[in-house]
Amino acid sequence: MLELRRLRLLRELNIRGTIAEVADALSYSPSSVSQQLSQLESETGVELLRRTGRTLKLTPQAQILVAHTEELLDSMERAEADLAATMSTVSGTVRLAVFQTAMLALMPPVLRELREEYPALRVEMSQQEPADALNETSSRTFDLVVAEQYSGHSAPHYGNLDRRVLTHDPIRLALPARGAEGNAGFDRVRNLEHAKSLPWVAEPEGAASRHWALQACRLAGFEPDLRYETADLQAHVQLVASGNAVAMLPELVLRDHRDSLRTVDLPGAPKRTIFTAMRHSSLQSPAIRAVRKSLHAQPGMSDASNLAILATPADFDTVEYVTK
Repeated sequence: MLELRRLRLLRELNIRGTIAEVADALSYSPSSVSQQLSQLESETGVELLRRTGRTLKLTPQAQILVAHTEELLDSMERAEADLAATMSTVSGTVRLAVFQTAMLALMPPVLRELREEYPALRVEMSQQEPADALNETSSRTFDLVVAEQYSGHSAPHYGNLDRRVLTHDPIRLALPARGAEGNAGFDRVRNLEHAKSLPWVAEPEGAASRHWALQACRLAGFEPDLRYETADLQAHVQLVASGNAVAMLPELVLRDHRDSLRTVDLPGAPKRTIFTAMRHSSLQSPAIRAVRKSLHAQPGMSDASNLAILATPADFDTVEYVTK
């Protein structure tokens, strides 16, 4: 009889690529992971891992086991969800991954509502970059993710995740409020092209928002002077409000800073798509459904029970599918 715990280690190695990363993800020691995989090889009587240089490759037989492990984990998760649905109280722990804007703008009222309505429910929240959060939700590190998608810069699609559009969030050019001493150059900006000689703040290299903002500036005919770089959008707000930079910011960030900022509409009225995603096998989980429902019930968000807002390729412009 094969042991599911060892099968899961093999599956994690297929996802993460190295023993060290598997050990880190599951809080094991690397030697323990290696021992368990060696024992799995002994139990199956076939070669599961083949060393190529310094890397381990899964054999075709190992890939067969990984596919069956996925089915087993899905079946167990559906069984747990069905069992939980028979209970009169929504309880348990939901592991939630969110990006910074969602954590600041959406989660405080959601967490309060959940605490009041479901006192036996525990929500554990972690700030994660959307691409990483989607991968980890697919891999079962998280149960639910709130992620973002910029036009023309697709976040990965995973076949085992159910995506629902939460909202389409407008993006605008943010500038300091008019009239402050020394801000004459900012005060003259009426459109994106007028900002070409001003200093900019953007997220670090690799962020979808930075890629998107660069493309928008280049399409407008200039290369922005990216003088400041930070992943903290609240720092973006402070740099803009103090007259040190301009930035492209979404409505969820801008809405609490109307007094210190002014905005200029961008060509094409661009929006980012914010969505929730959870595994298909956990769709009937009362706990995860409660958290997702509360998110979608917030003012300006889409109703999670409305199948019409199921995320489709049209919502994301370019679709990159990742199969597992």
